[in-house]
Amino acid sequence: MRLRLPSRLYAIADPGEGDRDPVELTQELLDGGTTIVQLRWKRAPTGPLLAAAMTCRRLAAAHGALFFVNDRVDVALACAADGVHLGQEDLPLAAARRLLGDERWIGVSTHDLAQARAAEAAGADYIGFGPLFPTATKATGYRARGIDGLREVRSAVAVPIVAIGGIDRTNARSALDAGADAVAMISALRDVADVAASVTTLRRLLDFP
Repeated sequence: MRLRLPSRLYAIADPGEGDRDPVELTQELLDGGTTIVQLRWKRAPTGPLLAAAMTCRRLAAAHGALFFVNDRVDVALACAADGVHLGQEDLPLAAARRLLGDERWIGVSTHDLAQARAAEAAGADYIGFGPLFPTATKATGYRARGIDGLREVRSAVAVPIVAIGGIDRTNARSALDAGADAVAMISALRDVADVAASVTTLRRLLDFP
């Protein structure tokens, strides 16, 4: 089954190194109109992560938005998330698919052409590709891939691509023009005075040109 992303903006609720409440951040993203939100809380123990995921799942459902969990297939299952996003070091996609079934989304982070092709062949519903531009938010161990790297991957795979890494309102359109189906943002949404207003502005820019 080929799933279709409902928006070109893929919002990631990541509290980062500060004291942001991931549930409050998710609510602000949803208030701004995001239709995709991923909970990414790397440092959280399983108990608090699951509690946050359960609440965020309910909030997303109330707003008609897709809710994904980063990395943790067990948490995604426990909170009945719409899907999970896996890194290269996480549970292999085939194992995640056996647990989640065909009705839930599985995305996979990729950083080069070989990884992108492998993820598509394994049945990923979409791939994340990056870091597209230099970023300090998400350490991948890879240098920035750039627009040419994105174009190369776009020409090689048919699966939807979510570009990530250093993306903000000044360069998001260039990623879409190069073939990304959506752009993921973390700090560009979180580290602003008004999260909801920022989401609203970006959706108007990206989804309704």
